[in-house]
Amino acid sequence: MFFDKQNAVIKQIDLSSSDIIDSSDSLHISYGIDRNFLYGCGISIASILKNNSNISFSFHVFTDYFDEEQSQLFHDLALQYKTSIQIYVVDCEQLKSLPSTKNWSYATYFRFIIADYFSDHLERLIYMDADIMCQGSLKELLDIKFGQNEIAAVVPERDSVWWKKRADALSIPSIATGYFNAGFLVINLVNWAKDNISTKAMALLSQEEVKAKLSYLDQDILNMLLTEKVIYLDQKYNTQYSLNYELQKGKKENPITENTILIHYIGPTKPWHEWANYATSQPFIDAKNASPWKNIPLLKAKSSNHLRYCAKHQTNQGLYCQGIKTHFQYFLAKLNK
Repeated sequence: MFFDKQNAVIKQIDLSSSDIIDSSDSLHISYGIDRNFLYGCGISIASILKNNSNISFSFHVFTDYFDEEQSQLFHDLALQYKTSIQIYVVDCEQLKSLPSTKNWSYATYFRFIIADYFSDHLERLIYMDADIMCQGSLKELLDIKFGQNEIAAVVPERDSVWWKKRADALSIPSIATGYFNAGFLVINLVNWAKDNISTKAMALLSQEEVKAKLSYLDQDILNMLLTEKVIYLDQKYNTQYSLNYELQKGKKENPITENTILIHYIGPTKPWHEWANYATSQPFIDAKNASPWKNIPLLKAKSSNHLRYCAKHQTNQGLYCQGIKTHFQYFLAKLNK
């Protein structure tokens, strides 16, 4: 176990409703986020609760930042749906030396901390990225049966051509039979701990020759460690869609259907951004309107990266004057870097 939970969790905050219907047999769902994803995390939880009134949940949010405003919103959410929400504020110093990018911060490694934290008192746990929204029942996930060596239930990413490319890039031939997206994991915590996955992951991430092979950071690492030790679930549990596809001429066919249960909004533009004004964001808006965030404005572009995409989307939506103005703001932001 690489993670010392006695020292790394600075504070635990219980925001649960005192009127929980039944928590004895809860489905435990966890998130690992930095402050930029708190908005999305709240709506993700709301989307699950809105569509699963017949399931008891316990939510666990690991974050590097949490203030009084967020505390009130998440507590109101717990009261509204009579559910359990626990917040864990994490000391991230030990993670800051690990590889990161402008789209993936050190918070991407929280899933290892989460698995270690619960490994001695839960048998299984769902890890979910905060940019995943629910629009259907999760009841089938309660019935997953793990074999003796199976560590997680996952959803494959793309197709066999892609799997082969990742297998070659990572020098793990067995990945050619399946490569998964790590944004949604049903983790068998007993087998995770038995196989010492978190410690092995940190060991790999400390090796320069391994880091040189990584394109998708901890997702690549998990595929290396869990190859042939996973159960593959239907695509409906992690249907990926980038709102930046809306910018493409002859854009990709929308994979979100009425059968999709979990929509994963990949890419830098998220549905909580005010420039993500598309029909494909509607599941997020529906959940937002059924939550304490219903009157909270969508987020404006601040970073140069977001200003760039905001300008493109505004132009794409026919908001030409706003697009020109935002593009100028982007240009100034780049100059001041």
